Amino acid sequence: MPRGRYSLHDPHDHTPLGEEHFSCAPGPSGWRYVSRTTTPSGDPAGSVDLAIDALGRPIRLELHSADWQVRGAAVDGVTWVRTDPTGTHATEGNVRAHAFTGTSPAFLVAISRLLRLTPSSPETRVRLVAFTDPVLAPLTVDQSWALLKSEAHATDNGPLTVDEYQVSTLDTGERHTVHLAGDVVLSAPGIELEDLDTPPSVF
Repeated sequence: MPRGRYSLHDPHDHTPLGEEHFSCAPGPSGWRYVSRTTTPSGDPAGSVDLAIDALGRPIRLELHSADWQVRGAAVDGVTWVRTDPTGTHATEGNVRAHAFTGTSPAFLVAISRLLRLTPSSPETRVRLVAFTDPVLAPLTVDQSWALLKSEAHATDNGPLTVDEYQVSTLDTGERHTVHLAGDVVLSAPGIELEDLDTPPSVF
């Protein structure tokens, strides 16, 4: 069960946004990721609890940020309930989308499991509902994913396969690169892996 820490920063001006302390593991029904986020000063900022099934579909999502809360799952596309800090108002949403996304590295792993690309696969389009910090406002985005290459790197614990993805945001044309090893994000815009207690799990 990998446990570790990511540092998060603004991908455009590199302003520190805090850290995400996580643990994750594959199981008989899929994969689960649990984390807590902190501000740059170390104060609690929120939490992430994401579970996906064996096909990569989100079967449970729970996000907390600035006292806002989102609970969601893959139902008729993706469905969610967003609750305000006072707890008096809850709004439901549903979009014909494939999965969720947001600032957490968990979403990059989950999307890669959903798409199951190979280096010979064509670019694959995916529709996602993104929850934007700090109020977890939902935003529908269309992305295109391509697996550029998979390379094995020698480590003390044996070979580690690193997948390099190219991710394009279709409405802006912005492209960026994501490096994954199993269920751990090695690097992505706004994300750096700082500590890892155990090697990534292999799906």
